[in-house]
Amino acid sequence: MQSYHLLNQKVKKWIYQQGWNSLREIQQLAIAPILAGKTDVLISASTAAGKTEAAFLPACSKCMEIQNGVSILYISPLKALINDQYRRLYSLTKVLSMQLTPWHGDIPANQKTKFKKSPSGILLITPESLESMLLNDSGWFRKAFQSLQYIIIDEFHAFIGQERGIQLLSLLTRTEHLIGKLKTPVPRIALSATLGDLNSVPLSLRPNQRLHCQIIRETHAHSSLKLQVRGYIDQSKQDEIENRFSKTTNTVTDQICQDIFRFCRGSNNLVFVNSRPKCEKIAVCLSDMCEQKNLPNEFFPHHGSLAKSFRESLEQRLQKSSLPTTAICTMTLELGIDIGKVNSVIQIGSPHSVSSLRQRVGRSGRRGNSSILRMLIAGTKKTETSNFIDLLHLELIQALAMVRLLISSNWFEPVDNGLLHFSTLLHQILSVLAQWGGIRIEQLYQLLCKEGPFQNVTTSQFKSLLRHMGSEQLIGQAHNDILILGVNGEKLVNHYTFYSVFQTPLEYRVITKNKTLGSIPVTNILIKGQNIIFAGQRWQIISIDISDKIILVDKTKGGVPPTFQNNSLNIHETIRKEMYQILCDEDFRISAANGKADFTDNNAKNLFIESCRFFKYFKLSTERLIQYDNTVYILTWEGDKLINTLFALLHRKDLTLAINNGIILVYDKSIEDVEKILKQLAEEDFGEDWALAQLVPEQKQEKFDSYLPKHLLLMKYARQAFDLQATKKWLQQFAHTKPEITKT
Repeated sequence: MQSYHLLNQKVKKWIYQQGWNSLREIQQLAIAPILAGKTDVLISASTAAGKTEAAFLPACSKCMEIQNGVSILYISPLKALINDQYRRLYSLTKVLSMQLTPWHGDIPANQKTKFKKSPSGILLITPESLESMLLNDSGWFRKAFQSLQYIIIDEFHAFIGQERGIQLLSLLTRTEHLIGKLKTPVPRIALSATLGDLNSVPLSLRPNQRLHCQIIRETHAHSSLKLQVRGYIDQSKQDEIENRFSKTTNTVTDQICQDIFRFCRGSNNLVFVNSRPKCEKIAVCLSDMCEQKNLPNEFFPHHGSLAKSFRESLEQRLQKSSLPTTAICTMTLELGIDIGKVNSVIQIGSPHSVSSLRQRVGRSGRRGNSSILRMLIAGTKKTETSNFIDLLHLELIQALAMVRLLISSNWFEPVDNGLLHFSTLLHQILSVLAQWGGIRIEQLYQLLCKEGPFQNVTTSQFKSLLRHMGSEQLIGQAHNDILILGVNGEKLVNHYTFYSVFQTPLEYRVITKNKTLGSIPVTNILIKGQNIIFAGQRWQIISIDISDKIILVDKTKGGVPPTFQNNSLNIHETIRKEMYQILCDEDFRISAANGKADFTDNNAKNLFIESCRFFKYFKLSTERLIQYDNTVYILTWEGDKLINTLFALLHRKDLTLAINNGIILVYDKSIEDVEKILKQLAEEDFGEDWALAQLVPEQKQEKFDSYLPKHLLLMKYARQAFDLQATKKWLQQFAHTKPEITKT
């Protein structure tokens, strides 16, 4: 408890008022380095381990006497998390007489005006609101943040490696530059429960490395997990939601919903799905079950396209715990919003990443109880028409691999620091020009690329981007060589959507009887008279107003969920190698104190046995090519980057191809033909990876990609999607083996 005595007396008083017998391990370890204020600090600990207090207790101890200006800047990826942290920190700041201010799009204007007149204490903000402050109020900002002592970034894994995270890092560099602390930086404190390869994270926290980063992690963390992976086999080809509970159907969705109803009714739970349509389908299915049994509904959808009022009322219902509530949700409830005691977590299908699985597991067991996780995985019933991939049940194998990596190896996906974020760079160039009115090229490059996060951008690439922006009238050049905004640049900057760098597709509001239900992206095909499922209920589209972007609906029977955009994450090579090892060993179990733990039900076990049988029959421990009917399957057991690269290289050979679950399918070719082509590729010079990107019809993935010159767009896409070096190595290894020809 020695470090505890370093805290301010009022902070210790607050701790006493909480009834805490002692601080947790990470809270003790964080006090000295944060109070010293000479390093960045990375706090990595499990969900509900007290990371917020680990950062704020020492930070507030140092800053509570500072009256003028913001002393602590807290940045969150979610507005809801800001609201939650405001509630969590309010009692502490009240004891310390520190001002605590939440700031995002939903905060009333009069509250913001009051803060601007007398800024002090702690500001809780999103990157987008910080961008707006820097751009529109830089003079006020310089004065308001002169006393800044700490920058705390919550849920850092949600930012890291993403365009939004690169924007945030750029904003922090610009903040230090504006307040004159670029050479004597403000310490950054990053909080996260899921970061892989912690030693590489400091580079992502401060790319210019002006401050050393101290890593604080749990060493005595003790948590228990009750886990089961359940398998489901489709007994029917019907999956129409109108026939959901008829006696003639027994679809996977039927079985899953019946189990969710049995596991969750009467308590608070989270059910995670991987898409918004699935979220709506499961929610309405469970709601129907409640209605048929004459029970009050306990099951509600929660996703980003629902209106804020719907999401917040569900969150409040979970927090109060007065009524049993199960949220069927996407990633929206994955991060650390306090939703009270959650009895269990259910994951339908395999998640996109181990990091995501870890976050979801941590949402239950938050009050000292064991976490409960059930993973519900659909398999395919073996029939005469089953294809090769169906027989391997790869979604189940991926789920088993992710569980093993999480529990046995404590592994999470590492950060890819080699990406080229040209889209975000273009955005930041425009923002800096709008903030300063004008700036020299060398100053701009120094601020954004040398000191900021765009370390991978060369001077030639930077100048090429500027020339193209000039030709598009995004920027111009004054007579004294100062860069300024161009006509089109001003239009972009002045649009209300400019502050965010992530894609925000145009959406139509869904309204019934003057009540807004939420919004739907216009990428969907929606027509008058169409029946849809939204907000957990069935609706018919009465009219579509193009000018006001409104879809008017009325209640009806029947319907299917609208299709939402779903940008899934790439599967990392470590996951596929773990899948391969599980199948080679014919064993997915996890080592435990009393031997090996089996965490599957009979259905999942039978699906696994069937998968192993086919894996062994086709000799997949050594074979990389399999011919099944008229299709040749290429199995690399590698990550998506290598598979994408190999797919593009084969596409150059005018082959008819597809990718399914990390396996490349080659149609209407013999296995001998494919083997010959692969061996030829092993001897070829692939050229530059950007040349491969030309084969892809659509390279525009990020918000400002359409404003990039073609060659930079191709380079950016290639760095994100391909790995030539790893693919070359795999091909050479393949060429030097002598595989048996396996045909069925």
